[in-house]
Amino acid sequence: MSRRLASLALAVAMTAGACAPRVGPSDYALAQPSGPYRLATGDRLRIIVFGQDNLSNIYAVDGSGRIAMPLIDAVEAQGRTTRELERAIEAKLRAGYLREPKVSVEVDTYRPFFVLGEVTNSGQFPYVPGMTVQTAVAIAGGFTPRGQRSYAEVTRQIEDQLVTASVTITYAVQPGDTIVIKERWF
Repeated sequence: MSRRLASLALAVAMTAGACAPRVGPSDYALAQPSGPYRLATGDRLRIIVFGQDNLSNIYAVDGSGRIAMPLIDAVEAQGRTTRELERAIEAKLRAGYLREPKVSVEVDTYRPFFVLGEVTNSGQFPYVPGMTVQTAVAIAGGFTPRGQRSYAEVTRQIEDQLVTASVTITYAVQPGDTIVIKERWF
């Protein structure tokens, strides 16, 4: 009787796992965005308009993916690189406010990443360039005694779709990622 229950439990677990949108580590690596960093909600930007101290400031990308600046109001930042945003701001300033605007945009603070599961302190943390899953876990206080130490699940938004994959702990983390450390079974 227990063999039948074990088979039934295994079948249910396999069926439930098949419903989740997941990809393998190699597929996930291919799905990662390539090229320069793209701005998104939660990023804070240091914008300098040369010769215009009243326009130079730190601006946050809001929930709609825009920044609001004096004179030119809202500028779309979502999905743009810092260079593309510089050009967009310059174009808006040139259209009626400044003759030859020169703008510099740099990321002041990246949007946070999240760590859940078998870590000492689950939560939201500030992103640091060059992070891996292992350094993210260290920032979250380390593994609990039952934490899986060889892999994690990472969920990332890629082209307006959330993608989850099982990755090694040396995998690179990006701003906005959600990392789940699973419980290990001895």
